[in-house]
Amino acid sequence: MSLLRLSVEVSQALADRRPVLALESTIISHGMPYPRNRDTALQAEAAAREAGVVPAVVALLDGRIAVGLSGDDVERLARERDVLKVSRRDLAWALTTGRVGATTVSATMFAARQAGIDVFATGGIGGVHRGASETFDLSADLAALSDTPICVVSAGAKAILDLPKTLEALETLGVPVVGYGTSEFPAFYSRSSGLTLGLRVDSPDQVAQLLATQHALGLRQAILVANPVPAESEIPAAAVAGWIDQAMRDLRQKGLEGKAVTPFLLARIVELSAGAALACNIQLFHNNVRLACAIARACAGRTV
Repeated sequence: MSLLRLSVEVSQALADRRPVLALESTIISHGMPYPRNRDTALQAEAAAREAGVVPAVVALLDGRIAVGLSGDDVERLARERDVLKVSRRDLAWALTTGRVGATTVSATMFAARQAGIDVFATGGIGGVHRGASETFDLSADLAALSDTPICVVSAGAKAILDLPKTLEALETLGVPVVGYGTSEFPAFYSRSSGLTLGLRVDSPDQVAQLLATQHALGLRQAILVANPVPAESEIPAAAVAGWIDQAMRDLRQKGLEGKAVTPFLLARIVELSAGAALACNIQLFHNNVRLACAIARACAGRTV
């Protein structure tokens, strides 16, 4: 029995060479409170379908990697409290033990590649954590981006990370980071990070051609499309920096480590921002979904 379970909708779309978009599920189980988590996921799926793209949310359910979820599946992930946050390294263990799991960027990329899906939309990737020179805290997303040849659309890396070191790590790993309509690496909640990108594209067709050429060359790295948060939704970088500094102090006080770090910091920033960070997160995620849908349509059936 295959450990990959494609929904009928996703399976048929792939067979017909119609555009499909992979979506992670940690945004449902670990990203925001109920029912906003459920509503955000369902709105993203609806937006994809309106754009002529089949959404494929990935999660671990009933001992298999589900690619494409039902409304009941989304509700389950949104409500249950013991959903495991599953990185790529955890997949085999989680499947063996029958855990219900929500996939991170790295695990979703793996499932998308296995299913034959070329495009994946997320909010922000993981990367090099602040203080990594002492803790060696590096996200598994970096390794996945180095060896999973799909297109990943994000608003840069999560703002809580060390963005210069994250960008340097991506360069070392040979991952092309391509600014969409910008020559600067976006800073998640803010459009500007002050970090220059050497690669830029200005249309979905350019991204599709870039991905096709990457495949033709046999390169194994993903293409990371850095899509800035819409101007009307961004939060000034100075305000974000203050929230992050406070959240980091709170983290050190609590002594949290490992997988608990990112959810704590993001939740604390939402509190400190009186909800503004959550609203921004939702807007940038939907913005990434819209762009990823356009790229998926451009990729469908395309060759070099």
